[in-house]
Amino acid sequence: MTNTRVTLAAPADAERVGVLFDLYRQFYEQAADLPGAIAYLQARLQNGESVVLMAETADGQLVGFCQLYPTFCSVDMAPICVLYDLFVAADFRRQGIAEQLLTAAGQQAKARGAVRMELATAITNTPAQRLYESTGWVRDEVFFHYAMTLTD
Repeated sequence: MTNTRVTLAAPADAERVGVLFDLYRQFYEQAADLPGAIAYLQARLQNGESVVLMAETADGQLVGFCQLYPTFCSVDMAPICVLYDLFVAADFRRQGIAEQLLTAAGQQAKARGAVRMELATAITNTPAQRLYESTGWVRDEVFFHYAMTLTD
């Protein structure tokens, strides 16, 4: 297991995290856009719209991140967090870093008063599914999730 520490990102960290965020987006078949990735993260962090956690090695190399979006659940009438992004650099996978990020995300969500976290992953992303299920996440068997692209 790699010796890593997980910390909260600040707006000043957007450029460093943006490199991994851009790779994450490419994993989901989006075109590379490093300037856009950095700008997106910078805006979320400056506006307090998301919580970004960074995993760094002892020598300061950024090797993973996750991003939470605080929101609300009308049914529970309580805050929740959506874990939207989780990514570990290829050379550092299968070393427990994703589990560290998930644990830290849970701590951050609880600290913000969330009653639960939710996430979605690609149906084909079976390694992520195994990770989530092995760390206590339960696949939703009650609700279907839908999306609609909004165009002009």
